[in-house]
Amino acid sequence: MKKILCAARLVALLQFTFINFSYSQLTALPSGGNKKASVSERIGITDVTIDYSRPGVKGREGQIWGKLIPVGYTDQGFGNSKQAPWRAGANENTVISFSDDVKIDGHDLPAGKYGFFIAYDPNECTLIFSKNSSSWGSFYYDSKEDVLQVKVKPVTSDKSVERLKYEFTDQTDNSAVVDLQWEKLIIPFKIETDYAKLQVESFRKELRGDKGSNWEAWDFAAQWCVQHNTNLDQGLMWSDTAVSFSGGTVFQPLSTKASVLDKLNRGLEAADAMKKGLPFATMTEVHLYGKSLLAQKKTKEAFDVFKMNADKYPNVFTTNVGLARGYSGIGNYKKSLEYLLKAQPQAPDQLNKGNIDKLIKLAQDGKDIN
Repeated sequence: MKKILCAARLVALLQFTFINFSYSQLTALPSGGNKKASVSERIGITDVTIDYSRPGVKGREGQIWGKLIPVGYTDQGFGNSKQAPWRAGANENTVISFSDDVKIDGHDLPAGKYGFFIAYDPNECTLIFSKNSSSWGSFYYDSKEDVLQVKVKPVTSDKSVERLKYEFTDQTDNSAVVDLQWEKLIIPFKIETDYAKLQVESFRKELRGDKGSNWEAWDFAAQWCVQHNTNLDQGLMWSDTAVSFSGGTVFQPLSTKASVLDKLNRGLEAADAMKKGLPFATMTEVHLYGKSLLAQKKTKEAFDVFKMNADKYPNVFTTNVGLARGYSGIGNYKKSLEYLLKAQPQAPDQLNKGNIDKLIKLAQDGKDIN
């Protein structure tokens, strides 16, 4: 009988243990009704992610800043930190991660994952990026684990935000401002990346793999250097590779090479590269090249390109428009009007016809259509 009772108790104990273990794994709302959230943004080619919990104002207007969120560092009565900043959210650590090195308001911060804390002050808040990203809140905050502290000025707002949120604003190719918004206060900080350096390094790495097996990839990288006016010597090497891959019989890579050489102030070599490429260009490619010359105020060169295109493809919509632009560029508005009137009935759709009608009005008024 005793053996049976012991066995029954053991089964009951195992059942109790199993139930408790299962319960600990259940998913439920975070304590306090705070919402878990994550916001990510790509700045340049750098991924930035903020994981946090969103407390609500819940009728505590005017009681958040300086009261619920105390000024400076405090003893929270739990954990081993006697001088703890705010956890910059609720519940667990607020965690911010960067896939590459960044600058925070001009201060360097290596790539990585950080616990994010704020020592609030109505005049100047201290942002803290800590190596400790896995603790609960700031109860175990240790200043020795700080990687970076940055001081920023909070900004008051007329609009009240019920639940704390992080938002990316003022975005450019290489930067964004992160706004922590709650109640009627915004705490902003700027994240910057060395986009040009990172992008060129990324191109170098990718071009060494299977993505570098066609001329288009090398040409794309070279074009990027031209468009951003950076790493032009590297861009020239990439354009040379693109020309080689294409066999020197494709217009686009030769055109890109000419653009790089032009940026390097090697005009004669640029003209030679373009001269080699033009015989392989389509009618549309030649037309677009002519327009690019007009944009550079190279009106005589543009006219010659449009004329060459029209000689090869006479009396069609694209080349008639090209001649109209070419003549207008050199100030012959009468001839420009003549070719616009030829192009008008050749327009392939209503949108193009409407554009030609507008250009005709400009030419009739003796104005440049470009």
